[in-house]
Amino acid sequence: MSISKLICQASSTLHTKRERRKDARPGELLAAALDLFVEKGYAATKAEEVAKRAGVSKGTLFLYFASKEELFKAVVRENISGRFSEWNSEFDAFEGNTADMLRHCMTLWWARIGCTKASGITKLMLSEAHNFPELAAFYQREVIQPAHELIRRILQRGVDRGEFAPVDMKYGVYTVVAPMLFLQIVMRSQTACFEDCEATQVVPEEYIAVQVQTILNGLRVRSPSSTPPGQGNPSL
Repeated sequence: MSISKLICQASSTLHTKRERRKDARPGELLAAALDLFVEKGYAATKAEEVAKRAGVSKGTLFLYFASKEELFKAVVRENISGRFSEWNSEFDAFEGNTADMLRHCMTLWWARIGCTKASGITKLMLSEAHNFPELAAFYQREVIQPAHELIRRILQRGVDRGEFAPVDMKYGVYTVVAPMLFLQIVMRSQTACFEDCEATQVVPEEYIAVQVQTILNGLRVRSPSSTPPGQGNPSL
């Protein structure tokens, strides 16, 4: 092979590697940002730290993300809010009963979000939202509202099919949200707040199974004869 061909081939290989590296950079930056946001919080995380952890310059980071705020939004979309389309499609395709759907939903949430680094974003927002109202509004719009709507759809499906008793949907969604939120906080705060406490003994899968069964026991349709003691006609 001639020298010119070798040079051309080497140049082509280098160009290909650079292109691959360029294509990989947004993902590497988002992964580094997620790590740091969860470890240090939003306020304490610096753009140059994210760039350094991703192995690029600060200038390169700003080629992809105009600001730290935009970087944070991209992290949330990559790890949480960008998945709601997929989750709603799963809802539409689900053929089982609604009890199984709710069980599937809560178990899958733990596998895809709860037990991953992305769950740290929730704790971050709880602690820092009041200092960053723009990010709080973004999180409300792109995470909280779609999550509540999906849960509402599940509960309404059960009511419409006669599987669940009617429930005030405004508050009904919190019967599902609250136990999952508690689990995230416990698993993310064990050493700081729950050391030597019963909460440190929580096994997520067992906890979720108990919460699902408790929720379903409250939602199930009852016949008039199954009214709990003390809740019947007060005149009797």
